[in-house]
Amino acid sequence: MSSISIRNLFLTSALSLAMAGAALAAPAEAAPVQNAQVDSFVAGKNAIDAKNWELAVASFDKVVAQDPKNADAYNYLGFSNRWLGRYDAAFAAYDKALALDPTHKGALNYSGISYLKTGQKAKAEAQLAKLQTSCANCDETKQLAKAIADYKPAQ
Repeated sequence: MSSISIRNLFLTSALSLAMAGAALAAPAEAAPVQNAQVDSFVAGKNAIDAKNWELAVASFDKVVAQDPKNADAYNYLGFSNRWLGRYDAAFAAYDKALALDPTHKGALNYSGISYLKTGQKAKAEAQLAKLQTSCANCDETKQLAKAIADYKPAQ
């Protein structure tokens, strides 16, 4: 076999492997693209950016009604409810997000913050332990670790 044929065979094999890897990775990356195509999800994100928590809740309520398996929408629903001081609703939404995706970094982080805000440091530490297991150096892990370190119980 000539060196050009061997080179072409190698390049074809490498390209096939790369394409197979991309195909396997596609579902994990599909959720954010799908969310960006959902008007209510986009409206909810814009409402969060504007700190319009009521509109955010209404928008993410619509998303989860249409797609009850959308962990990202449940996470943002919890986040928005937390900012409104509706901790029961926030925890319910985070629980749904984590039931769908037990390693959802946002839901673990935000629920941990919510636990701190409600004086439940041990539960926040449990969420941090889960984050550390799945992603020790992620921003979410660092944020929750800092919040726990800075935590001072209400007096």
